[in-house]
Amino acid sequence: MTSPMLFEPISLKGVTARNRIVVSPMCQYKSAEGSPTDWHLVSLGRYAIGGAGIVFYEETAIEDRGRKTHDCAGFYRDDQIPEYRRITAMLKSLGAVPAMQLGHAGGKGSAHGPGTGRASLTAQDARRGLAPWQTISASAVPAEPDYPAPHEMDERDIADVIAAWVRAAERTLEAGFEILEIHGAHGYLIQQFLSPLINRRSDRYGGSRSNRMRFALEVTRAVRKVWPDDRPLFFRVSGVDGKGGLWTLEDTVALADELKLCGVDVIDCSSGGLIGSSDMPLVPRVPGYHLPFARKVKAETGMMTMAPGLITEPGQAEAILREGSVDLIGMARELMYSADWPVHAARELGAPNYLELFPGDFASRLKTRAEQRAMAVNQ
Repeated sequence: MTSPMLFEPISLKGVTARNRIVVSPMCQYKSAEGSPTDWHLVSLGRYAIGGAGIVFYEETAIEDRGRKTHDCAGFYRDDQIPEYRRITAMLKSLGAVPAMQLGHAGGKGSAHGPGTGRASLTAQDARRGLAPWQTISASAVPAEPDYPAPHEMDERDIADVIAAWVRAAERTLEAGFEILEIHGAHGYLIQQFLSPLINRRSDRYGGSRSNRMRFALEVTRAVRKVWPDDRPLFFRVSGVDGKGGLWTLEDTVALADELKLCGVDVIDCSSGGLIGSSDMPLVPRVPGYHLPFARKVKAETGMMTMAPGLITEPGQAEAILREGSVDLIGMARELMYSADWPVHAARELGAPNYLELFPGDFASRLKTRAEQRAMAVNQ
């Protein structure tokens, strides 16, 4: 029987993951002043125990105003390094590669979380201890229909945000994360520069596609300078804007070509985040709905790719890898539902010693049970 590709180790520069299953970054809205809580230790530990190869921390802001909500994650203080190091040490001890995604919400900040409708914070919220803050963006164009206009960043603001990205990357390294991803998707700050839906600038950061890509590329080059050469750098893209958008898959391929020159190793393909009035359709939520974006980027640029999006069945994940659309399988809600999915998938696909994806003591007890069952059947 052919060994499942899903469970072949994969080397990304100087980092090797035990398999191709990646826990995608998932916002938790459980942080305290941006820092990890026991929730993060427990929830991320579930995925590592269950056998995932790479475990991403959630989308994490590079500065406090870059968070979406007061409860979102951030990595903007040196005193947070030991708190995050506790997470990475735990993940490594369980056999997983710890990964960090750094981003900035831009004009999508100063809001409530999904449990309360994502509405913009107001003065009434301030009286309850949830003060709104002034958001920033490429232009003074609201990122959501009912949000207030953000402050349009000038070149000093741009330089300050890039410097904050660099400092957050340095903290990420010191905290023990082995993979770093720049979040350039989902309608957040980088995409607000990329898409003409938001970017109405007339300076060197606006107008032409090359100008609109300038901020993303400057962030990437600055981060790559401080992120070691032997550690992989990912970049998450929205292959297209949301319904009615203006950023296209052809634009994404052009961006990926430039990101490759900046030292990006993997393009993480997602979609959506901004809506407009063009004839761009909504991306249908069907199994593997981001694969066409990853397939196009990989074919046109030769880069390694990853794609989440309703990948739920072991055979489906294996077929995706074998057809060559992606190099890594991103998973989120299916792992929330079943954190041991990797072990069950390994068994279904015929991987030898599938129980060894669990930690040693954990696995040994299950092996004993399997042996006892086998003896009972043969008696």
